[in-house]
Amino acid sequence: MDSSDDKKKGLERSLEDIGVAIAEAKEGIETLTEEIKALKAGIIALDKSVVEATELRKAENTAYKQLMADNGAAKEIILFAKNRLAKFYAPALQKAASAASFVQLASKRGAPPPPPETAAAYTAKASESGGVLQMMDLLVSDLDREMTIAKTEEKNSQEEYEEMMSDSAEKRAMDSKGLTDKEASVAGMEASVESGVSEKKSTGKELKATEAFIMSLHAECDWLLQYYDTRKTARADEVDSLEKAKAVLSGADYSLLQVGARVGRARKFLRSGRLA
Repeated sequence: MDSSDDKKKGLERSLEDIGVAIAEAKEGIETLTEEIKALKAGIIALDKSVVEATELRKAENTAYKQLMADNGAAKEIILFAKNRLAKFYAPALQKAASAASFVQLASKRGAPPPPPETAAAYTAKASESGGVLQMMDLLVSDLDREMTIAKTEEKNSQEEYEEMMSDSAEKRAMDSKGLTDKEASVAGMEASVESGVSEKKSTGKELKATEAFIMSLHAECDWLLQYYDTRKTARADEVDSLEKAKAVLSGADYSLLQVGARVGRARKFLRSGRLA
């Protein structure tokens, strides 16, 4: 009885422990499932940002190359035009310089004669050519400055893009590993839950069988207690009967001895009466 009660208590503790383990595993599965969901969403968002960044970098690089090509072509055209203008205006500049020298020389000798009409034309032409050439130089300088800024921006953008790609690849690798580990953990917990449910079922059956056995023991003990006196009396009668049977078999039946004694006394009495 005591061993059966101990077994029952042990099975009850086992059932409780199994239930706690199953509940904890289910809670862990729920938590990991949410974390897996978040990791997958993060990986998708990361991949999307990488694609967008790559497309933006390609567009920026295409625009940079186009700007450099356009500015380079414009610079070549301006320099070509400047060279042609310089050749065109060079004789006029030389004549204007000669006319100015002549005026200075005449002023030293006395009142200068009126300048020829062509001198004014040469002077205006020289001034005009100088303004045009300066404007061209300014345009070339602006183009060079714009190209320098574009080169710096392209270099910085490419470095930032490469750094982002490196960081994104590292993060994706870490997230992918974390995702694999968590999915493996979920699979292990699900297997534990399945095993726990099976163990709980078998332990429950064993507990029921133990409880049934204990109930049968209690019923038997109750029956024994209830009919103890009757069984004790019946046992005593049985022992007595056995002893009497043993006495009969050994020739020591007291009832027969008593009957024989009475018969003997009667015979003596009858004999004494006859003699009288």
